[in-house]
Amino acid sequence: MTVIGAGPYGLSVAAHLRGLGVDYRIIGRPMESWKSKMPKGMLLKSAGFASNLSDPEQAFTLRQFCIEHGSPYEHLDLPIPLETFAAYGVAFQKSCVPDVEDEELVSLIPVPEGFDLRMKSGLSFRTHKVVIATGLTHFRHVPELFSQLPSDRLSHAADVHDLERFQGQRVAVIGSGASAIDIAVLLNEARVDVQLISRKRAIIYSGRWGGSFPVLSSLARPVSGIGPGWKHRLFADLPWLFRYFPESYRLEMAEKFPSPSGGAPMKDRAATVPLHMGCSPQAVRVSEHGVQLKLLSVDGDTQVVEADHIIAATGYKADVHRFPFLSSSIVEQLRLVGKTPTLSANFESSIPGLYFVGHVSTTTFGPVMRFVFGTDFTCRTISRHLARIRPRPLRASRRMTAGQHRATVDVFSPEKPVDVHLEPIRGSQSSR
Repeated sequence: MTVIGAGPYGLSVAAHLRGLGVDYRIIGRPMESWKSKMPKGMLLKSAGFASNLSDPEQAFTLRQFCIEHGSPYEHLDLPIPLETFAAYGVAFQKSCVPDVEDEELVSLIPVPEGFDLRMKSGLSFRTHKVVIATGLTHFRHVPELFSQLPSDRLSHAADVHDLERFQGQRVAVIGSGASAIDIAVLLNEARVDVQLISRKRAIIYSGRWGGSFPVLSSLARPVSGIGPGWKHRLFADLPWLFRYFPESYRLEMAEKFPSPSGGAPMKDRAATVPLHMGCSPQAVRVSEHGVQLKLLSVDGDTQVVEADHIIAATGYKADVHRFPFLSSSIVEQLRLVGKTPTLSANFESSIPGLYFVGHVSTTTFGPVMRFVFGTDFTCRTISRHLARIRPRPLRASRRMTAGQHRATVDVFSPEKPVDVHLEPIRGSQSSR
């Protein structure tokens, strides 16, 4: 079988498959989005205990990595720098999944015995089963109003890794979630002329995970892997239950929960950022002076804001039609919930042998799948399922390039099935 994607979900799935002795391949660039797509200096909003990639023994934790490298760490209320988490992910890959293939998938086509995969390099092979774990890469959302702006005037939050390039410019950040707040704060601290624009009346900051009074806080707002609160706890610890809720409710929760908010450590740092709250962009045009935004406030007033560059920190929307490598025959066959695949209890789509994990599985297993914390449930569930399946040997596929110097066939061992011990799935580990 083949895992597509080498971020937290792809690496964790592969680590579990490797631990169970399942024959697999994994395609992708380890932690690429975390290393080169997110703003330098960003802080993870998730707590330390909830930011572990998943290996079978839960031995390669963020805590252990930080201890070994002399980095500060606490289970709760100590923000994890982006650079620390990215380095941890790379170290996890080298230790737990050393056989990642640095390739880019461009075509996935169903064939009688499974799937035919073709890479950008020309490499091709066939595989019985595929796990799509490409994260947020293809799901960037930019409101239609801004989509016609030229690329030198508009960026998505995922395209502003190096904020130094905005020195000397006027920048307008659109949004009210963690990405928007972090980017605005970092630009402001770098003395860039920045302003934050949001249709919300006020910025919400998530409270401290541990709370001021731990005993009382644990009753009123219990800790979970996706934030403090009983609803958070339900979605974090019981993802298997979410798929039994009504479809309309699942779609609403997948899109709106948890509500956009900034991390608590950013509250004081954002105090000097110029804000336009309760304002919705109504029109945008490029002039000789830059980009002009017409804003409509909730009170009915209008104003025009000028900037040299717009950063749309407007999130991501999962949509199976946006996977560039899926053939039309696959997309047409997929049964959907909204615009995402309907998945079985084992993450399998309506096309046998095709699995989806991570953000795209949120409408089936809930908001926890947007967080690194969701990797453990995902990987234990899918790896146990795949370990029980004994695939037939695949015939070799024809090579795409005459000069290919190594075998490109996904070979499956005819050995006996792996004897899998089904231990209980672990829930929140806040007490570690």
